[in-house]
Amino acid sequence: MASPTPAELAALRAVAAQAAAEAAEARAAAAQAALAAAEAAATTEDDAAVVSTGSATNPEPDGYAAEVAAAYASRGGTLPLGALLEGEAGGDATPNPAAQVGFALRMLNRHGLVAGATGTGKTKTLQAMAEGLSAAGVPVFVADIKGDLSGLTVAATANRALTERATGIGQAWTPTAYPVEFYSLGGLGQGVPIRTTVTDFGPLLLSKVLGLNGTQESSLGLVFHWADAQGLALLDLKDLQATIAYLVSDEGKGDLKGIGGLSAATAGVILREIVALQAQGADVFFGEPAFATSDLLRTAPDGRGVVSALELPAVQDRPALFSTFLMWLLADLFQELPEVGDPEKPRLVFFFDEAHLLFTDASKDFLTQVTQTVRLIRSKGVGVFFVTQSPKDVPADVLAQLGNRVQHALRAFTPDDATAVRQAVRTFPHSPYDLERLLQSLGTGEAVVTVLTEKGAPTPVAWTRVRAPQSSMDPAPSAVVDDVVAASPGQARYGTPVDNESAFELLQVRVAQEAAAREAADAAQAAAKAQAKAEEAAAREREATARREQAELEKMRARLEREAAAQRARAARVPTRTTRSRTSALDALLTTAGNTLAREITRTIFGTRRR
Repeated sequence: MASPTPAELAALRAVAAQAAAEAAEARAAAAQAALAAAEAAATTEDDAAVVSTGSATNPEPDGYAAEVAAAYASRGGTLPLGALLEGEAGGDATPNPAAQVGFALRMLNRHGLVAGATGTGKTKTLQAMAEGLSAAGVPVFVADIKGDLSGLTVAATANRALTERATGIGQAWTPTAYPVEFYSLGGLGQGVPIRTTVTDFGPLLLSKVLGLNGTQESSLGLVFHWADAQGLALLDLKDLQATIAYLVSDEGKGDLKGIGGLSAATAGVILREIVALQAQGADVFFGEPAFATSDLLRTAPDGRGVVSALELPAVQDRPALFSTFLMWLLADLFQELPEVGDPEKPRLVFFFDEAHLLFTDASKDFLTQVTQTVRLIRSKGVGVFFVTQSPKDVPADVLAQLGNRVQHALRAFTPDDATAVRQAVRTFPHSPYDLERLLQSLGTGEAVVTVLTEKGAPTPVAWTRVRAPQSSMDPAPSAVVDDVVAASPGQARYGTPVDNESAFELLQVRVAQEAAAREAADAAQAAAKAQAKAEEAAAREREATARREQAELEKMRARLEREAAAQRARAARVPTRTTRSRTSALDALLTTAGNTLAREITRTIFGTRRR
């Protein structure tokens, strides 16, 4: 049999992907129907929608289990998380499927924290929560740092251990693929490129990315202010570089003097940090077409919420960059979305993975902005979950806004770790557990949970075995991700970068115009100097000519006077009559010569002599 051509392989791959998608849709429809039936069967006498196994083998809970079951039941929609575990910490724990633990959907905009040491199951908890939200019709945004969450688009494969776990906690587990949109920062990696302009990103977030100190941060703010006042669009990093270079050049260095100025040293530091950022390939994150964060609020045709997965493996060595970029997404959502108060379910749930990276070396102004955004975005119907290793990674002002807690195991290998465990214990409501011991003995996929009830009160602390994801817990095959990206409407909208006219081009024109004007002024000044020099030389020549002519006239006068004196002397020796006649003639001659000499001197002095 001949080997298939690349075109035939591509066609076969497309057919297979289509078949998989159709199968996934069928499974999703079946799962949705099963979920609706389970919810209808789970309705209690007080209309509380409590998840139930529907099996006669699960008796009604009693004791603390009954208290937990009642507290986590909600009249509105529920995001199931898992089932209560009963037993001794560190020993054999048994799940109680009659005591289900979950979130009230309408309280998810009170934000939350998913914390735990590496390897304790945080990512799978996040995946299961994303699945439950999608099934409830809530769009989800997840930051996929290591590419582990791409499996959401592929149905899981059943195995004995998975089935036993699901059965033990009362989970109606069905392999399901979910609607996923893959994004990437600037096109680095697999996904629709997410870009934003430098102006929209703002000086505060950019200062965090560049690692600037307070003085440099304020100087960068002045640069943004000046560019905005001048109508110069800062779309990409070369626009910002051109603006800073202009403001410390001869043409523009006086423009900021009235509002604080920009020193050459500070400008040099900022420019060097921008170059370092570009060297890491980060300049592709800034530019157009700019991403519209409203695209994250999408639902699939079957009513399930679309999971927007930002694929970050290509930039995981630049943590400050991607964490700050996530903060921009959240801040932009806050600016764009209208107030909705407290809806029955959130408009979007935003999972902020590796949250500790956001707050490392953060300035006071930056922390203030984060705290304000988290506090106020609740009224826009957006819930935010910070995912990190320890609660102490999140500043106290931010932590105070997080009403829902899922705490996986904490490790205490050092005295500082032990202190962190004790601090985490003090943040939980009173419970019958020895939380300091329990938090250090939790198994993978287990968590200590407390959430807000629909009345806004914290629920009892519940030692919980978390539900297993119904999608693949392995990364999706690269070909599957490529097919999803190629079929995305966002790829057509954002896939090709655009370089519109902005500060870089406008400042080039301005510099050229100012250079031309300066050259013209210099030429005019040089011409004026040359003309003045020529006139000065002409004046000196005229003065020299006048002096020569005056000298000649003086010589002529002296000669005439000598001749007149000689003639008078001769006249003295002749008869009187003749002498008088000659004297009269001589006087007439002297008078004429004197008049001529006077005219010549006057003309020379006043420049009226004809040449």
